[in-house]
Amino acid sequence: MAYRIWFMRACSGLIAFAAIAGTLLTVSHAQAPALAPPLTPAAVAEGMRLYQQKADCRACHGWSADGNKADNQMPDGPSLRDKKFTRNLLVLTIKCGRPGTGMPAFDKFAYSDGRCYKLREADLQKYPMRMPDPAATLQQREIELIADFLMEKVVGKGTMDHAQCVEFWGSDVEVCRTFQK
Repeated sequence: MAYRIWFMRACSGLIAFAAIAGTLLTVSHAQAPALAPPLTPAAVAEGMRLYQQKADCRACHGWSADGNKADNQMPDGPSLRDKKFTRNLLVLTIKCGRPGTGMPAFDKFAYSDGRCYKLREADLQKYPMRMPDPAATLQQREIELIADFLMEKVVGKGTMDHAQCVEFWGSDVEVCRTFQK
């Protein structure tokens, strides 16, 4: 008899646990971020435009993200071509910048509410180098487009050569002719 009571309690406990777990899984699934839309040539082109123009990433990282920039007044940005970044790390870095370096935060509210590295504007004062102001503020989707462009055309691609330059620009533009064929 005692075994039967114990068994019934155990079963009812398991049923209650399953119901709670099912609810939690449903809530977690509903709150999970949506998958990124498929990467289209238009999205890559828009990410490249944002990299080159609006965010002006080329001012520090160079037009091909190889760290070779033309303007000596901007901070030196590292080459992104020989790195093994993930898309999530690129999104975080573009959004939040890198405190203590020359990498600005492109999210207008990055340090207003602790959304970036759980730091606020006052916390940044302890870093020896002040984060520069970005060329522009970017919306989340624009940040993601830049990250998608970098993952598609830059990250892990190695040193730029003629073939990569043509692939990067989509045609044999003048700058590509400076590379050996």
